[in-house]
Amino acid sequence: MADNLPSEFDVIVIGTGLPESIIAAACSRSGQRVLHVDSRSYYGGNWASFSFSGILSWLKEYQENSDIVNESPAWQEQILENEEAIALSRKDKTIQHVEVFCYASQDLHEDVEEAGALQKNHASVISGNPTEAAHSACLPSEDESLCSVICEVPREQTPSSDLETALEIHDVEVTGEKEKYYDNKTCVKSGSEEETSENVPTEEDTALQPKKNRITYSQIIREGRKFNIDLVSKLLYSRGLLIDLLIKSNVSRYAEFKNITRILAFREGRVEQVPCSRADVFNSKQLTMVEKRMLMKFLTFCMEYEKHPDQYKAYEEITFSEYLKTQKLTPSLQYFVLHSIAMTSEKASNTIEGLKATKNFLHCLGRYGNTPFLFPLYGQGELPQCFCRMCAVFGGIYCLRHSVQCLVVDKESRKCKAIIDQFGQRIISKHFLVEDSYFSENTCSHVQYRQISRSVLITDRSVLKTDSDQQISILTVPGEEPGTFAVRVIELCPSTMTCMKGTYLVHLTCTSSKTAREDLEPVVRKLFTPYTETEIENEEVEKPRLLWALYFNMRDSSDVSRNSYNDLPSNVYVCSGPDGGLGNDNAVKQAEILFQLICPNEDFCPPPPNPEDIIIDGDSLQPEASEFSVIPEANSETPKESTSLGNPEEDSR
Repeated sequence: MADNLPSEFDVIVIGTGLPESIIAAACSRSGQRVLHVDSRSYYGGNWASFSFSGILSWLKEYQENSDIVNESPAWQEQILENEEAIALSRKDKTIQHVEVFCYASQDLHEDVEEAGALQKNHASVISGNPTEAAHSACLPSEDESLCSVICEVPREQTPSSDLETALEIHDVEVTGEKEKYYDNKTCVKSGSEEETSENVPTEEDTALQPKKNRITYSQIIREGRKFNIDLVSKLLYSRGLLIDLLIKSNVSRYAEFKNITRILAFREGRVEQVPCSRADVFNSKQLTMVEKRMLMKFLTFCMEYEKHPDQYKAYEEITFSEYLKTQKLTPSLQYFVLHSIAMTSEKASNTIEGLKATKNFLHCLGRYGNTPFLFPLYGQGELPQCFCRMCAVFGGIYCLRHSVQCLVVDKESRKCKAIIDQFGQRIISKHFLVEDSYFSENTCSHVQYRQISRSVLITDRSVLKTDSDQQISILTVPGEEPGTFAVRVIELCPSTMTCMKGTYLVHLTCTSSKTAREDLEPVVRKLFTPYTETEIENEEVEKPRLLWALYFNMRDSSDVSRNSYNDLPSNVYVCSGPDGGLGNDNAVKQAEILFQLICPNEDFCPPPPNPEDIIIDGDSLQPEASEFSVIPEANSETPKESTSLGNPEEDSR
């Protein structure tokens, strides 16, 4: 039982975000006794993914979290005279300014529930005034086009992929067999699903077609388990640190991935596809032959720019945008390179930074597909769980819903010696890793945090319609006004296992300058139109319809120096939450640095031993540890066609 844990460990990790999970896996793999705890009821912290009902439950938890009152702690009686305590926070203040809008038809009935839900827990999301919505997880009032929602919500997080499944990259081309697969898996039927291709619809049928195909809120609730909504939106560079770590440690067998199929750009009010590989450039119909030669010549230079310092040394002090103007590139090509390949803005990067970003983009092309990026099936929240599995396999003990009251510090040595948990148990350890959100205001009084603006949308079609409805796209929308930041848009289709059939899940991310809604709503208006009855009547709608929208601000603690925290013992290490970058390199670098402090001269996440070489010790503590090891459930719903990630085909660029 969690209230009777072993009294001593080598490493205690508090929080199950991606950096903490990687460190826990690495320490467990190197033979350390690891206790990994989280006060939340799900894995991942701010890296987690939720079903639709799960995200509603998460909203309710944050609303209730704002009402927590710190009582006089009983653990103070356990602190001895030669000890002092560092109290940990009971409130998670990393999420702010949460606002939810539902634009889909409101036909919700009390008996509507999520299909396949295992555990029910009534949770109502209550509407409030806009002022309250700006400070807690409550919904804006009805005069802001939002209705209150009452539904049955399971507390469980969406299960993850099979333990025995190797990390796979799924083919992005959709075959007839795949389409049949998804038809069989979903409960949502289109209006014309039962008709054969030979049937010709009448004028009356055509007029009624939009209404037949409209997606209602009750359908979203019913198909809620089809959704996997990420709190943080990221992609994996195919030659990035995280992919290398997944392959090296063999954690790759716990996850599956899909290729990002398109790089898009928003220019002159239109969404366009950006040609980035050699094949894309020469097959592009939007570029002239002269532009194709210009672009290929410049991209070839970027791949080897270090060998030609004479071509950029004189421009090192200017922005990358200004540097591009000195090259033989048309305005269209400058725009594509700046915003969609280097993925920066006019003033954000200098010449060297822009060239490095462009080279990294090109270097990742062709390893697993025609773009540099991969996305994990079932969402970003799968990745922390993969490393948690590895930790548990090597003896790590896991306890969710298990809060830590304080860290116990020895006054003489100034080192942390133990924790006291919610049951009053004192657990001794040599090293302690704590995720930033667990520290109290007293510890973080001098810390200056940045904020990330996030939005999650459910839409009815892609921002750029093509013959295939299984496109996974990334789009950068530059900031228009001074002081605003570029907005990164990632659009996910149902084949990523993150949304129900007939919908797309869209993530918007930028560095905060205001609240998330103020930062991102202008971009949402450019790309989408609200799903209202008036627009449903129209046969032709230029923009995708918006069904549901969530806005929130998330704390970015990635650049906080350890010295900013007050009086932390030397054996207490801080793990940051998600940063605003596209990739996961910051989390991997952080995990490796902290691991080397704990286990110097040890290999970081080496491959697991060959099963034939394992010697089973009869006195091993592994059976005891397994009582506490909680490995996340496997997800049985995985697409059938895939190729191994470990043996990529190197396409020519």
